Amino acid sequence: MRVIISAGGTGGHIYPALAILNKIKEKEPDSEFLYIGTHNRMEKDIVPEAGIPFRSIKVFGFNRKKLHKNFKTIYYLLKNKSVCRKIIKEFNPDVVIGVGGYVTVPVLTEAHKLGYKTVIHEQNSVPGKANMMLSKTANLICVSLKNSINYFPSAKTVFTGNPVSENVYKLKEITKEELGINKKRKLVLFVMGSLGAGTVNEQIVKSFPLLSKQDYDVLFITGKGDYDNILANDIPTNVHVLPYLNGLAGLFKNVDLIVTRAGASTISEIIATKTPSLLIPSPYVPDDHQTKNAMDLVNSKAANILKESELNPESLIDNINNIINDSKKIKEMKENLATLDIKDSATKIYEGIKNIK
Repeated sequence: MRVIISAGGTGGHIYPALAILNKIKEKEPDSEFLYIGTHNRMEKDIVPEAGIPFRSIKVFGFNRKKLHKNFKTIYYLLKNKSVCRKIIKEFNPDVVIGVGGYVTVPVLTEAHKLGYKTVIHEQNSVPGKANMMLSKTANLICVSLKNSINYFPSAKTVFTGNPVSENVYKLKEITKEELGINKKRKLVLFVMGSLGAGTVNEQIVKSFPLLSKQDYDVLFITGKGDYDNILANDIPTNVHVLPYLNGLAGLFKNVDLIVTRAGASTISEIIATKTPSLLIPSPYVPDDHQTKNAMDLVNSKAANILKESELNPESLIDNINNIINDSKKIKEMKENLATLDIKDSATKIYEGIKNIK
């Protein structure tokens, strides 16, 4: 199979795209790939490092606050039509796949005009503007969360789950002992993303005096940017601090509760590992999509939510204790997460692509 895939901007788009490519390569080892991404975002480094041929186009998102800056956006959007047409015709793919980010719009729009099959994958509960636009002409629409189905034409929309979840099952297990944590004590994991989240991290630090009085251990993944500053504080003996942990989801099965943001990839890892969670959605993302991601789990009684605006040391500890000290609630969350789990997400996407008429 010859495949062009496009996704950009964040790991939440890029890693699902790579998971789809890996599944296609597993099923059809002779497949050839081309990844089209933005010229100045994460994918320009991540994709070539993964050994996948990469082409970049100069593209910018729309600025809602400074409208005059959109002249550049429109200029490159129009210019990219001819650039994308040339790249697509030269590669001559069997299918063109978009996995989110504004870079996908010119790629899949021109692919459709040229008569190629197009597929999109949506990771979040509420679709982004790019996928909403592309859904009108896509041959197949794959969604990670059930709620997303309501936004797309039902006849061509499939609930596949997030393809990164298949990678989670293959991760090496990380034990408490490897991290110097007592395996007999309950463990709460704080993690707000690879770069941390300053506002939440600040409240976690302020909660150290209260955490020191709890009968469980805490692993606080600070993010590399905040690590040195946080380490300078008086850290309780039951709080363990790391800047980053590679293959972190491999620890999830040995965690009693995770306190985290509600990005699409994080949600998929929580579902795959059946890890009870207290979600603190970022209010700084487009369309407040993390809150909507979180509510998909909350409405299924598979997670609890704490708004950042209501976050303080007391509310944080109270919310944690209301979950971790309630064995019935923990059991209920795990059981409900199991009903949301799709173990073969990338395979479902591959099979959907193969079945496009």
